[in-house]
Amino acid sequence: MSALDANTCRARLDAARVGRLATVTAEGLPHVVPCCFALVGDRLYSAVDGKPKSTMALRRLDNIRANPAASLVVDHYADDWEQLWWVRADGGCSVVAAPGERRSALAALADKYRQYRLAPPLGSVLAIEIDRLRGWSFVPQEHG
Repeated sequence: MSALDANTCRARLDAARVGRLATVTAEGLPHVVPCCFALVGDRLYSAVDGKPKSTMALRRLDNIRANPAASLVVDHYADDWEQLWWVRADGGCSVVAAPGERRSALAALADKYRQYRLAPPLGSVLAIEIDRLRGWSFVPQEHG
């Protein structure tokens, strides 16, 4: 088992197509949802898009207003456990308010996801300012 260096963590995070966004409810409970995201510098962006939802006022938005702590995890699983890895980005999360940052975030998401080029997200854009980046991968142990 081995910790991944920062460059490897960033490369795997950038290449991943889906992450799991973890926020904290006002009651202090964890809330985890899969999401699309884009890495831009030291920020991760995700948007409330048009996929079917019961409302555009999602729990994750309420959560970050109550507690900005968030994590985004990406991983790779295989039945061959020597291929396992994960990367976690931790930081403060906020709803993007500045129009210029929102445009940049949506452009980064559209660059990564064809679906966003066809139907740009109309909902809120979230930004996680990465404070800590951690990763792990399987490394076989030598026996001797």
